[in-house]
Amino acid sequence: MALNLQVKVHPVVLFQIVDAYERRNADSHRVIGTLLGSLDKGVVEVTNCFCVPHKEYDDQVEAELSYAMDVYDLNRRVNSNEAIVGWWATGHEVTNHSSVIHEYYSRECNNPVHVTVDSSLQGGRMGLKAYVCVALGVPNGKQGCMFTSIPIDVTCYDPEVFGLQLCQKTMSAGSGRPRSVNPMLDLTQVAEAGGKMSSLLDQVLSYVEDVLANRVLPNNAVGRSLLDLVNSVPHMSNEQFSEMFNSNVKDLLMVITLSQLIKTQLQLNEKLTLLTSI
Repeated sequence: MALNLQVKVHPVVLFQIVDAYERRNADSHRVIGTLLGSLDKGVVEVTNCFCVPHKEYDDQVEAELSYAMDVYDLNRRVNSNEAIVGWWATGHEVTNHSSVIHEYYSRECNNPVHVTVDSSLQGGRMGLKAYVCVALGVPNGKQGCMFTSIPIDVTCYDPEVFGLQLCQKTMSAGSGRPRSVNPMLDLTQVAEAGGKMSSLLDQVLSYVEDVLANRVLPNNAVGRSLLDLVNSVPHMSNEQFSEMFNSNVKDLLMVITLSQLIKTQLQLNEKLTLLTSI
């Protein structure tokens, strides 16, 4: 059953792992921690994590397990839906001490997953791998375990996508200095998304025209994807689309107005409280 698992990691987890690696002690070559999330229908969704201080020697591993349980209990008070689903470590491979650490997490949850984040950037990229531990051995004989790779992917909520796009804009091509970027207004975001969609549609039309003109060999996988994309578009007239769009715009403007009113009331309350306390 463990081999049928699939791992989906949110970007905030990767940011926390990289931050923990950057803040590690000078004598530490590897950082480990606990993965938090949920398991549903064979999919392990990792939404949070935290670092666990530890020290590795040639023949043993020392980890502050009491600290790990205290942090987990505090996190459960904030978000009771997040449970322990495994553990993470920096590095591009599984080490000899991984089985010892994995044994502890096997007591905390069923079929824990082990995620490795390549902080050394082997091959010029931050590799991301996931493993499960499979028991090996013969009956009434020696028993062992083996880490087996399972599929892993990065998934995002809509706010996380916007945050990643904003972070990507801070990267300056050519120079090593990061750029300062401010969040865009809602209409600016809509205009930028529309421009990107128009560019993608031009690429799709160019590919279809090249296939029809026998300039490019057809790809069945691309054709099926385009067919699914066309079938996913709801069939409606221009009047129906305009009515739906205008209704959504009115709802958005109403939410913006209410949020501004609440912000103004909070500011007035803060000033009145400050005046009455003098």
